[in-house]
Amino acid sequence: MVVDAAHQAYNTMSSTPPKKSEERSKKKSSQMNGFHVRPAPGPGRSLSSAPTAQRRLSGSAMYSCGWMRRSESSCTLNNSSGGGARGRMRPAGSLPSISKAAADNRTVKRTSCLLVALRPTNVEQERDKFFLSDYSYNPQFQYQEPMSAGVVEKYSQASNQFLAQALRILNAVLKKYGSYESFESLTGGGLLSKCQIWACCRRYMQKESCSGEVVVQLTEDLLSQAVMTNENSRPTLTINLLGARQHWLEGMLRHEIGTHYLRGVNDARQPWHGSESRKQFGLKAVNPTEEGLASLHSVLFRKHPYLWRAALLYYTVSRAATCSFSVLFSELQQFVEDPAVRWEYCVRAKRGQKDTGQPGCFSKDQVYLDGIIRILRHRRNINFRLLTSLGKVAFEDVERLRPFAELASTRLPHFMRDMEKYHQHLNHIMEMNQLSDEELQSLLPAADALFITGD
Repeated sequence: MVVDAAHQAYNTMSSTPPKKSEERSKKKSSQMNGFHVRPAPGPGRSLSSAPTAQRRLSGSAMYSCGWMRRSESSCTLNNSSGGGARGRMRPAGSLPSISKAAADNRTVKRTSCLLVALRPTNVEQERDKFFLSDYSYNPQFQYQEPMSAGVVEKYSQASNQFLAQALRILNAVLKKYGSYESFESLTGGGLLSKCQIWACCRRYMQKESCSGEVVVQLTEDLLSQAVMTNENSRPTLTINLLGARQHWLEGMLRHEIGTHYLRGVNDARQPWHGSESRKQFGLKAVNPTEEGLASLHSVLFRKHPYLWRAALLYYTVSRAATCSFSVLFSELQQFVEDPAVRWEYCVRAKRGQKDTGQPGCFSKDQVYLDGIIRILRHRRNINFRLLTSLGKVAFEDVERLRPFAELASTRLPHFMRDMEKYHQHLNHIMEMNQLSDEELQSLLPAADALFITGD
């Protein structure tokens, strides 16, 4: 992974005097979904420089400072070329932490990361072959690291449990907007410039009182819209430039920062933090709760909160399990006209395979809709504030964990301050996606555990 420019800046913060900030961008041109979007700087103008940050370590290795570190790195996740140190990349479920200053010059041993292992190293070459073949060629993917047999087995089986709901959501969007491209344009807005993305991220982190805690990187080389990881023990948010739209970016930040990051911060304070402690407490897997909750937060305040992406990922994986890459690509045309977008969905569903001409899928992407539906089924009985405060836990475990929880210094996202409004938005999501309590109760007839009610 390309180590971001903020890494080097961080090492010299204590010895370099702060620079004066450049002239701020002109006043906002519009206000969208809570953001004041400013135009990108013109020629000769630069982004405002960051003042000197003061690190503050406390409790579970948390820190804060007065600026948001950022990077212009392309963040090529599977770059195997030499040059530069590799960041240690860990999933968002691990502790947001920062290494000691003396450790910054150490060579960090590279560890296997699912995100890296699943990205084909020859994806661009195979993409060219596929498009030149008029979409008939089935890509032959290569990978930087061999896939773990356990990972292959865990994510090799697709589910059809919520396929009817996924198709209904997709068809509802097409009925209203005519095509996905129209839906994206009308509800997502235009793509944001780098300058606008920095500004939006800065304002959102101020809302969550976590300015300076997360490194932000921009890239065009992600299969997802964004990913929250730990790189060199620093919480790092990598955003896909090709998916950062005016009206959708704050939803992505609620997903990655307001959900994944803050739940990780809270988890670090709990006695069940760490794999061994989780086993001692007998915790259920954090998913599908984690991704389901984050996905709901992505659309929480939209006027038309369609669960399109979660539904299409669910459907794509379901079909990938029984057909080849080229057939899957053809079938997705009924939902997505743009071949480039369809390619990305097919790569996600077929990642991990070498010969994509064979039936098979990587089923992890079904977790989003699966988690959404399970949470909506029990939304009236889940204490969402407590669920967030307890960290990386499933909603089924909330009741029994409360007596052991450390709640004094936990952090909640700003959008959970008004829980009455929060529940109203969950109900609106149900209505817009044509989901009913009767249907969800029929799909999931029995609660898996006792819940604690009230927020």
